[in-house]
Amino acid sequence: MNAGITRLRPATAAGLLIVLFWAAMAAFGPLLAPHADGGVMSAQVFDAASRAAPLGTDYLGRDMLTRILIGARYTVGVAAVATGLASLVGTTLALCAATVGGWTDAVLSRLLDALISLPSLLFALVVVASVGSSIPMLVATAAVIYVPGAYRTVRALAVNIVAMEFVKVARARGEGTLYLMRAEILPNIVLPVLTDFGLRFIYVVLLLSGLSFLGLGIQPPYADWGSLVRENIEGLAYGAPAVIMPALAIATLTIGVNLLVDGLAGRRGGGDGR
Repeated sequence: MNAGITRLRPATAAGLLIVLFWAAMAAFGPLLAPHADGGVMSAQVFDAASRAAPLGTDYLGRDMLTRILIGARYTVGVAAVATGLASLVGTTLALCAATVGGWTDAVLSRLLDALISLPSLLFALVVVASVGSSIPMLVATAAVIYVPGAYRTVRALAVNIVAMEFVKVARARGEGTLYLMRAEILPNIVLPVLTDFGLRFIYVVLLLSGLSFLGLGIQPPYADWGSLVRENIEGLAYGAPAVIMPALAIATLTIGVNLLVDGLAGRRGGGDGR
């Protein structure tokens, strides 16, 4: 593992370490939290960093380190599930459209082009305000928003592969559509698909954090980092760590993923990865 990281460019290695760190916090953060979730540990609100509370206290006197560690599960976990669902559906539809072609390609492309024309934040606000902001609904909403983008990227890649000779040979020997998608096309576009996944993960993190900041994302008693920024916004007047640290967590996560994505794009010889 260490040898593999050292072979990466410094920026890419740094991005990988940041991503792995926050992934570990999402998985094990509640076990590492120094205090119980929701437990008031101090009468001082928006307190400065101290030995008892390394990241200060929030607007109720709760430990911010605990809140951020537990919030990582909802920021990273929910975004990862939503991005995975969007990429899975978008990639499957794109491979099907590129491989089958004809009316299948035309219908899927026109439907998803219509969906991608809707402003993502506006669409999310309408859906969440209409049906509620449960975690499954947030996952489904974010996935629907980003399926068209994943579809367009993967289809553009797959169409080029379909036109190559080895795919034509596979067709000529009677291989079916599923085989062509799984064995001939997908292995040749894995790296750009992973790059696209990383970028969409950032978009989903920012979308869900924005919804939470507006009060329409993760709801109490749970909280993601966007919620932590919103509920501690009054601490800006005091320069409280309670409002700065969740914002820094979001920033470091997005920067880390960006660095890793840039490294992957460089390894495949460039490309926009959108």
